Amino acid sequence: MVTVVMDDDVSDRFIDLEVKLAYQDRTIRELDGLVRELATRLEETEKKLAQLEQTVRAGEVPLGPPNEPPPHY
Repeated sequence: MVTVVMDDDVSDRFIDLEVKLAYQDRTIRELDGLVRELATRLEETEKKLAQLEQTVRAGEVPLGPPNEPPPHY
């Protein structure tokens, strides 16, 4: 009878471990997706920043007449 109690305890512990593993697997998949999405967004942002820097260095940004007052005056 003690053996049955131990088997039940071991079985319960095994089930608990399986549940925890399932949650960890799901969390890892979700985090992986998030990291991939953020990496893609970072790459796009870096490309846009490089284009903007190139545009500014080339002097292609029209800033308007130099002596024109800002629109809030």
